[in-house]
Amino acid sequence: MTDDVAAARAAAEEKSVFSHAPVDPDVTAAYGDHPDQVIDFYAPRRQGGPGGPAPVVLVLHGGAWRAPYDRRHISPFAAFLARRGFAVASAEYRRGGGDDSVAGRWPETFDDIAAALDALPALVREHLPQAHPRRTVLTGHSAGGHLALWAASRHVLPAGSPWHSDSPAALRGVVALAPIADLAVADKLDVCGGAVRQLLGGDEHFAERQPYADPALLLPTGIATTLVQGRTDLVVPQAVAESYADAAAKAGEMVGVTLLEDVGHFPLIDPAADACAVVVEEIAQLAW
Repeated sequence: MTDDVAAARAAAEEKSVFSHAPVDPDVTAAYGDHPDQVIDFYAPRRQGGPGGPAPVVLVLHGGAWRAPYDRRHISPFAAFLARRGFAVASAEYRRGGGDDSVAGRWPETFDDIAAALDALPALVREHLPQAHPRRTVLTGHSAGGHLALWAASRHVLPAGSPWHSDSPAALRGVVALAPIADLAVADKLDVCGGAVRQLLGGDEHFAERQPYADPALLLPTGIATTLVQGRTDLVVPQAVAESYADAAAKAGEMVGVTLLEDVGHFPLIDPAADACAVVVEEIAQLAW
């Protein structure tokens, strides 16, 4: 495939995913005082498995941790999961502040993900009574995939970290979609125009903060993890996921990697794409 053809395909995939109208949640609940500290809940629209309360899928959206990209763009994917029998929680979090080109906030972006995960079981019991809060799968796309992997590794964080937890999160597993899973490799590849370095506060802070933020350094987690990656992804190349899987293997942990042929970055969260059905199956395998 020529570069021009690949670029045209990627543009068409991006156009498709952003062509869907946002889907309003059934209810929105706060997990903190900041306007971005909220979770949208989508009730399951049908029985989706072997019976009993519905599993919960916590969704973390991508967008290079930058302010212009919020949870609305992933709401069609959240609704797609709900139509297939999952109880869905789509979390917002603080992203780059001030300048729309800046990726993330330190420490607020990480504060919010930790707080959302901690608050989730109680909020699910309150707002999704038909759900099973102890049967939760964490998923995220792109930058949200990074945050999903990070959230599942908090018990591996250095003891001095404010986000450290004494025990693993109560998760059935993690399904990370085209995740920015290895910050060092993503930084070398200039993924999302320097977003990784911006997330950690720039050159002066990158090395000191990386051990607290890079999922590839926070292994093994002991939590079942699958990466779903398009082979023709031009936004977050396959090498990033493979590097994380290699790091996991060296740490004695097997991470599943599902590689999809002729699939780029956005079909994984596009209800109109076949790849999205593959994602649902990966989530279902862990959820039930």
